[in-house]
Formats: sequence, C-alpha cells, structure tokens
Amino acid sequence: MAGKKGQLQNNFLVQGTILAAAGIIVRLIGLLYKIPMTRILGDEGIGYYNTAYEIYNIGLILSSYSLPLAVSKLIAQKRQERQGGDARRVFHCGIALGAFMGGVMTVILLFGADFIASTIFKSPGSALPLRVMAPTILVFAVMGVFRGFFQGRGNMIPTSVSQIIEQLVHAGVSIWASYDFLNRFADRDNPLSYGAAGGTLGTLIGALAAFAFLGAMMVLYYKGRKKKRPQPCSMDYRQVMVLLLATFTPIILSQFVYQLSGSVDNSLFGLIMDGKGFSEKERLSLLGIYGGKYRLLTNVPVAIASSLGASMIPSIVVSRVAKRPKEVRHKIYITIKFNMLIAIPCAVAMFALASPVMRLVFGDGREITRNLLMLGASAVVFFSLSTVTNSVLQGIDLMRKSVTHSAISLGIHAVLVWLMLSKLNLGVYGLVVGNVTFALVVCILNWIAIGKALHYRQEVRSSFIGPLFCSCLMGICAFAVYHGLYWLIPSNTLGMCAAAAVGAAVYGAAILKLRVVSKRELQEMPMGRLLLKFGRLLHLI
Repeated sequence: MAGKKGQLQNNFLVQGTILAAAGIIVRLIGLLYKIPMTRILGDEGIGYYNTAYEIYNIGLILSSYSLPLAVSKLIAQKRQERQGGDARRVFHCGIALGAFMGGVMTVILLFGADFIASTIFKSPGSALPLRVMAPTILVFAVMGVFRGFFQGRGNMIPTSVSQIIEQLVHAGVSIWASYDFLNRFADRDNPLSYGAAGGTLGTLIGALAAFAFLGAMMVLYYKGRKKKRPQPCSMDYRQVMVLLLATFTPIILSQFVYQLSGSVDNSLFGLIMDGKGFSEKERLSLLGIYGGKYRLLTNVPVAIASSLGASMIPSIVVSRVAKRPKEVRHKIYITIKFNMLIAIPCAVAMFALASPVMRLVFGDGREITRNLLMLGASAVVFFSLSTVTNSVLQGIDLMRKSVTHSAISLGIHAVLVWLMLSKLNLGVYGLVVGNVTFALVVCILNWIAIGKALHYRQEVRSSFIGPLFCSCLMGICAFAVYHGLYWLIPSNTLGMCAAAAVGAAVYGAAILKLRVVSKRELQEMPMGRLLLKFGRLLHLI
C-alpha cells in the first residue's frame, strides 16, 4: 500500500517529465526550423518575425494563455473533493471564457496591428506578420481549455502529443511559407515583412492541427463516459464562472507581467535606438540576433521548468486539499532539484562553448553572438527557478504574490534597460543583462514568499552547489576536448559532438560519484532506476 501511495505521489514528476520531454522536442523543432528561416529571412526579417511574435504573445497572455493552468487546477481540486459535476462545469465555462476572450483579442490585433507595430514598437514591417498570426489566439484559447481538462486529470499525454503535432506543422509551413512569400512578393516595398508573415502563417496552421487532434481526443473521452452515471453538481454555472474568473485572473496577471519583459525590451530598444539615429533595418537586425538566436537557445532548457511547473500545480492542489503538507514540500523539493540537475549544466555548457554552439546552430561565428550567449547563459538557471517557483505560488493559492513579484522585477528591469541603452550605450548587451536580472529578482522574491508560507527552505548543497561543481567539471572537459580536437581536425561539428559526449559522461559520473543525488531520489526521478543500475555497474555508487 505504501509503495502504491509513493507511486501516486511521484506520478506528477513522471507526468511532468512526459510534458517536459514534449516541451524539449517542441523547442528543438523550433530551434531547427528557425535555422533555415533565419537564413531565408536574415537578421532583419527574423527581427520583424520576433517583434510580431512578442506582440502576439502579450495578446495571448492577456486573453487565454493561463486558461489551461486555471482549468487544470480547478478540475484537480473538484475531482479530489469528489465533485465531478462541478469539474465538468469548469470545463464548459472555460470553453465559453476562452472563446470570448480569444475572439476579442483576435479582433483587437487584426484591426490594431498597424498602430501597435508602428507607434509602440517602431517597426511598421511587423504589422503584416502580426495580422496573419492574430487568429491563432482564438484557436489557442479554446485548445488551451482542452489541454487543461486533461492536465487536471493528471494526464499530460494529450497535451504533449498535441504540442509536438502543433510544432511539426508549424515548422513545415513556416519554412515553406517564409520562402514562398519572400519570393512571391519580392517586388513589394518590404519583401522581408511578407517573408516574416509567411513564418507567422505557420503558427496559425500548427495551432489548427493541434486543435483538431485535441478535439478528436475529447470526442473519444466523452464517448467512453456515456455509460457512466452523471455526477451531481454543488455549484451552478454562474458560481463556477465566478470561481474560474477568480482563479484565472491572478494567474493571467502573473503571466502577463512575467512575460512582458520581452515586449518591454523590444519597445524600449526600438524607441531609444530610433532616437539615437539607428534605422529600422539596423534595429531589427540586432533584435533578430537577440531574440532569434540568444533567447531562442536559452529558452530550450527552460521548457523543462515550464512543463514540470504545469504538472506540479494540480498535484500540489491535490496534496493541499488532502492536507498533506509534508507531501507538498517534498514535491517542491524534488521538482526543483530535478530541474536544477538539467538547467545548471545547460547554462555552463552554453557559456563554455558559446561560439561553437552558435556556429553549429546558426552558422554564425561573429563575436557579438558569442558574447551575448556567454553574458546571458545564467538566465537559463534563473528563468527555470522563477518559472517553477511561480507555479508553486499558484499551487498554494498565493497567486497575488506571483503578480506582485513579477511587477516589482519588471519595474527594476525597465529602469535598468533604459539606463543601459540610453546612458551607458550598451546596445543589445543591455537587453541581455536586463533579461538575467529580471529572472533573478523574481527568484529571490518568490523564495522569500514560499519560505514564509510553507516554512520551507530548499536544501542548497545537493540542489545547487553539487550540480554547479559537477557542471564546471563538465564545462572544463568539454572545452578542452573541443579545442583539442579542433586543433587536430578543424571541424566544428565533429568537435561539438565529441565535446557533448564527453561532457555528458563526465557530468553523469560526477553527480553519481559525489552523491549529488541519493539512491532514493534516483528511484523517484524518471529514468532514475536505469541510472542507478548504470552507476552500480560502473562502481560509481
């Protein structure tokens, strides 16, 4: 019985890992398709694309981005309280709210694209790709409720599969359409804007493909439920909608403020650099390097934190409703540690091999791209931590804290970026410094709030110091292997493959030999039992 309980308690980590694996696959697909897109459109065209995407992202967050989290949280809570009828009504109200909010925001972006892109972001060329992408918000709003429905039942597989389908279709259409539109409209005033619009068309078509899959999954689910007796409801639809709005609003505010930093960066950069005499082409080329290369790379490992956080929220709610505080604290501990075991070595690897990575992925060996990645590699750790701790605050009903902390950090961030751009003349490097400090401030404030609310303190030695020490060993070895092999055989690809293999082996051996992870923790973590057998076989444990 105890073993079964342990399996149930740790199922959230397995489900979170399924979602994290899908998130990594999605980010890798996003990374891979951005390579040909960047080469088709160049830094300026990708700058138009990224600016449009930042505006779209704000619209998505304001309308429906947090609906999956709110729906999954309430459904998990109602199911734990054995109120299945109320859980069903949460889903119905979520659909209605998503369709309304998504529809309104779609209309706003369709008709306001020119004003927003030209006046606020000083990028008229971004209006067309924004307009093409705007209907995606309505599709995503309804699709997100489907995802929240399954996540609230502890099933991350439909969400994971739909994300992969979405990104595969997105990638294929974006590459084809950006190339086709660029050539088809080559005689227009700004063909790169049309090429970027082709890229955003992929976003819409990918979302429609994922929507079709999730719709089919919902039909299959309800067909299987027809023979079961309907459960009674304790709340009417008005009460459920009020509850959903009360849950949804703090989350959406938190996500809005948290994600706003990218749009603040683009807007401040456009306004300040325009005032310094930079042309739109020069500004968008720099933003293309910052957003299309640096942020794209650093966001790949952060996908793990986002996925584990999405899985952790309903799981924490279940444990809190069942009044098991020790279980809540253990879930927080193991999720953060598992996350740091991945995020810290990723950050160190990006720092140690910044130039080879940029050359391998983007064919870009310029000093500016190398420096951006080295300067901002630590953002991987801070964004991973801030994402997970935001999820903890949402799971323990301290969503207002999450909003407040993100708002404080955003205010500090905006002042720092303004100073670095206007007074210190750091240019795009100022955006990277601001990116790192924004996530760092959120981390610090979140840790203080969680500690006070749960009387909780994360164990430091094995969660942070141990992975950092092992990662530094890994970075030194990978750096030496790459440059040693490159000196013998000047092949960047061969050197990177060898460095990655040696680095992974050194890191894995170090965390086992130095007991950074205990045997019990390995047994709880996905693939941990296999690692335990591997460690014993090599006498590392």
